[in-house]
Amino acid sequence: MSNRENSLFIDGPCGPLEALYLELPQPRGLALLCHPNPVKGGTMLNKVVSTLQRTARDAGYSTLRFNYRGVGASAGSHDMGSGEVDDAEAVVRWVRGQLPQLPLNLFGFSFGGYVALNLAERLAAQGGLPERIFLIAPAVMRLENEAMAPPQGSRLTVIQPEQDEVVSPQLVYDWSAALQCPHELLKVAECGHFFHGKLGELKDLVSSRL
Repeated sequence: MSNRENSLFIDGPCGPLEALYLELPQPRGLALLCHPNPVKGGTMLNKVVSTLQRTARDAGYSTLRFNYRGVGASAGSHDMGSGEVDDAEAVVRWVRGQLPQLPLNLFGFSFGGYVALNLAERLAAQGGLPERIFLIAPAVMRLENEAMAPPQGSRLTVIQPEQDEVVSPQLVYDWSAALQCPHELLKVAECGHFFHGKLGELKDLVSSRL
């Protein structure tokens, strides 16, 4: 089977959601990738998201990334909040219909970290606990509850650039320190928000934990 992603549309709350899906022959699990701020030009083709997709693929995971409402060919308009979480939840329902037995792993970059964390909370309440959650430079300033934690039982890794010019590193450090659950905080030195020149290091950090 090819390692090329297949383009498709998934029914979302506001209409079809554009997605790229790769189903491996014998996957270890599924990786769902949530992209950064659409108002700032974030899409599923963002280079950090693309790096995470390839990292998960190379580790033996089927992958699914998608555009939120109003992004690319996805229907609707930006909500910048619960609407994008609704979109992600619809995508999970679809993929679990395709691969119901596979453990789900969530990846969120920047605003996508906000989406992934809220999605994890919803899924856990429905009895569908994610196996792993990777938050890359997560937009913790968007969380209504600063101490909002991932569901107990999910393995959480937070990766934060030390020279992030978009998300305050100190806010992420403080949020991490306030969490009551076991997790890992990894700081990437001499690195800005978009991991310019550091994508290889990001891939190594993630692949060693998959």
